Amino acid sequence: MQRKFRLTRSDDFKRVRRSGKSYAHPLVILVVQRNEQDTVRVGITAGRATGTAVHRNRAKRLLREAMRTLIPNTASHADVLLIARPALASASLADTRQAVQTLLQRAQLVTSPNES
Repeated sequence: MQRKFRLTRSDDFKRVRRSGKSYAHPLVILVVQRNEQDTVRVGITAGRATGTAVHRNRAKRLLREAMRTLIPNTASHADVLLIARPALASASLADTRQAVQTLLQRAQLVTSPNES
């Protein structure tokens, strides 16, 4: 994922988590907050409940790849935080992409439906 599409500062993660709107799925939690920028910015986290470091890193890689393909169809002016759940470590890329796309649709951030 390109740097211009990333949330990088700890303060940004905290702000989105604290005051954003959340949407849940068995694999992922999506937290969204509007921003003043022209692009969507994405932050990805996986807590210790996700599993060992190997499982957390795999979950984050899956989320980054799923989001990378969905960014062109995602509405701008939003900060998005994706939080991995424990079941994500054993999910496939297709399942992950479908989960993220479902959450983006529920949050009304997808500009054109079912583009995978």
